[in-house]
This record gives sequence, structure tokens and C-alpha cells, in this order.
Amino acid sequence: MKPSLILIVGPTAVGKTELAIQLAERMNGEIISADSRLFYRGMDIGTAKPSREEMARVQHYLIDTVNPDETLSLAVFQQQAKEIIADIHARGKLPFLVGGTGQYLRAVTQGWTPPEVTADERMRDELERMKDEKGFEWLHAKLNILDPEAAAKIDARNVRRTIRALEVILTTGKKFSEQRGQVDSPYQLITVGLIRPREELYQRVDERIDLMFTNGLMDEVKGLLACGYAPTLPSMSAIGYRECISVAKGLLTVDQAKVEMRRLTRVFVRRQANWFKESDPNIQWFKMKAGAEKEVEAYIRQSLQ
Repeated sequence: MKPSLILIVGPTAVGKTELAIQLAERMNGEIISADSRLFYRGMDIGTAKPSREEMARVQHYLIDTVNPDETLSLAVFQQQAKEIIADIHARGKLPFLVGGTGQYLRAVTQGWTPPEVTADERMRDELERMKDEKGFEWLHAKLNILDPEAAAKIDARNVRRTIRALEVILTTGKKFSEQRGQVDSPYQLITVGLIRPREELYQRVDERIDLMFTNGLMDEVKGLLACGYAPTLPSMSAIGYRECISVAKGLLTVDQAKVEMRRLTRVFVRRQANWFKESDPNIQWFKMKAGAEKEVEAYIRQSLQ
């Protein structure tokens, strides 16, 4: 029998955090975050990181693991997540892998292995130069020409991943999307997808963005800059942080920053749909509504039998 692993997936702002906590409380579980934005210490408000009170209710892992000027590679995340899942099972508990970052989820559940291409620093420097001259959107457009499938799953603002995909393509002559090794999952996967009507989801996104500013997002960003974290860091390109940096520089007003964050988050939601399709037979979808946690719990318990 393969060990069980519960996946909670769905678009940003759909309500994954609270539902996962409720389920873990009810089912003697612990939560592993598969949201790449939550790795960074000190980046709490703009990432909608679970609160201290929420994390006190259930044990959480892979949150606040690196500083904003550090990286947690896909391979390192994969290894750490596998070790944590094994430890949770060893203690007789149920692991919940929760998040909206598709490649991190698949790395754990499908045994992805990154393409074995040695870093080409000269090529990376040239791609970085082109990004500086023409913008990250131009760089992502080039990836879209060479590998539309990879481009659809990589956020244009994630310059590091865009450059890595281009590097692999230009080095090997093969599409990046076709080079990920994959094996049968080592787990009995029970995948729960959460959905809301698109307009309701967008309203929740808008409310979340307003709340971020109310809770001090501008102060959080100014504090990170004051600590010496460069505005060009990959971590600082996350939605919300780049816009607040522009506000701090006098390039945007707060209202303009909110408008841009709403637009980019809608794009991000659509990109997440490329990873988690409602037509996927391996995902059991549930509409988020009052009492949804009871329906999901019943489904998981039945699947575990």
C-alpha cells in the first residue's frame, strides 16, 4: 500500500488555507505548503501568509524557510517535502500538501526531475541583459514562441524560471515542457480541487488586496528595502511587492498599484487553471460554500478506505 497524501489545490483566494486547517484539525493531519511565495521570511502581508493564530492550530511546514535574497530550488523543495511527508506518516498523522504553485505540487506528487542541463552563465547574462533592455514581458513572449506550453505555466514576472526555461531550450534544442522526467507517484493521491464562480473569486481577490494595504503592505515593503533587500530580487517581483516598490519610488499611486495588482492576479488565476483543470479526472472538485469542509472530509475518508 502506498502512503496517502491529500492535495488541496485551486486558484489564489479560493479559500485553501482555512479549509485545509479545518480538515487537518478534524483528521489528525499536518500541512505542507506548496506555495512558492510563502517560503520567504518577512514577506507576510503581500503573500497572504497564514497568520500566527492559523499556524498555531495545525503544524505547518515549508513556510518562512529562506530569506528574500535566497532561493529554494524545485529540487530542494521536492526533497524536503518528501522527508516531511515521511515523518508525518511515521508519527501516524495524515499529510496535506496545500498550495497553488503547480510545478511544486507536481514535483512531489509525480516525481518530477528537472532537466539535467548545466548552467550556462554567459547565456544567462545575455538573457538578463535582454530583459533589462526590453523588459520581462518581451523575454516571456520569446518563451511563448519557442514553447507555448511552458510559457502558459510560468508567470511572466518569474524571470528566473523564464530564463531557465529559455536556457534549457536553447542548450538542448528541445522544448522545456517536454524535458521533465516523471515517474509513478509514490503516494496514494487524494486530490481535492476548490472552486468558486469567477466573479466571486475576483471579488475576494479585490477584498484581499484592499485588506493587504489596510494591514500595512506598504510598510512591509519599505521595511524589506530598508533591510537591504534589492528591489530586483526574484522574491520582490511577486505580485504586490513590485507595485509597492513603484509606489515608494513615486512611480505609482496606491490606487494605481491596487488596479495593477488586481489585473495581474486575474492573469495569475487564469494561469493556475492551466495546472488545475476542472476536466482533470484525478481531481475531485468542490464548490466553496458553507459546510464545504464536511463534504470534503467525507470524500477523503471514503477515499482512504
